[in-house]
Amino acid sequence: MSNHLKTERVTAVINMLVEGCSVRSTERMTGVHRDTILRHLVRVGEDCARLLDGRMRDLPCERLEIDELWAFVGKKQKHVPKELEHLPVGDAWTYVAIDAETKLVPAFMTGKRNEATTRVFINDLASRLRKRVQITTDGLKLYVSPIAEAFGTNVDYASLVKQYEAETTTLGGAGKYSPPKVTGTTKTPIFGQPVAELVSTSYVERNNLNIRMNNRRFTRLTNAHSKKLENHGHHLALHFAYYNYCRVHGSLRVTPAMAASLTDHVWSLPELLDAAADSAYCSKTLALRPCR
Repeated sequence: MSNHLKTERVTAVINMLVEGCSVRSTERMTGVHRDTILRHLVRVGEDCARLLDGRMRDLPCERLEIDELWAFVGKKQKHVPKELEHLPVGDAWTYVAIDAETKLVPAFMTGKRNEATTRVFINDLASRLRKRVQITTDGLKLYVSPIAEAFGTNVDYASLVKQYEAETTTLGGAGKYSPPKVTGTTKTPIFGQPVAELVSTSYVERNNLNIRMNNRRFTRLTNAHSKKLENHGHHLALHFAYYNYCRVHGSLRVTPAMAASLTDHVWSLPELLDAAADSAYCSKTLALRPCR
């Protein structure tokens, strides 16, 4: 089958991907070969990454929650032999920040969960914000130095650590795949004067569920995991562009981009794809004409 699809078919393919279908199930439902689907995913993902990079600037966020979401590329880390550890396979952690007020995702990044990735992510996040913010993370110590360096004194930062009851695998107990019950939380101010009542990671943890529900690569206990890190990143860029501009948030009744005053209407998927393609075109012809 030709790689040149009509716009309507491309839109249908992308719509299935953002609604949680795998590449192979999309192939079966549309009749479009999986290689063609992946080529369009790469193109659209690159365009969406440019769109987000250009538009997620000077943001009015005031209260951010940050977390990391685990997935893997190729194979799980424990199955990666030492001679292949330098390759982009194994654990892939996606750092995500969400604005607790507008539910906007201003920044995300995928990589290993280490100091280098954390520092790049926090520096990128800080460059996109307009004003002083309150930040909540989990107890991961990797955040402390990067936040101090990126924000200086212009941040109120606290960590929240949850305590869980001991798991049991006895008959009638919680079982291996049931989430443990939270028995308590510890809120620790780190920088500035964070408001204790606003120290929470509930929204970012709920957003993690959104990602796993709407991006098949993150669905546990399947073989739909990413086989290439590049495709993993392209799908994430598509997901967050669609989430910010097209998906109406249940509690807000508008999209996160509307709540953050980045747009005045709900974008359709074709509108998103056109705007993303236009952003890519602008980046290539910047000397010839200004981007709108």
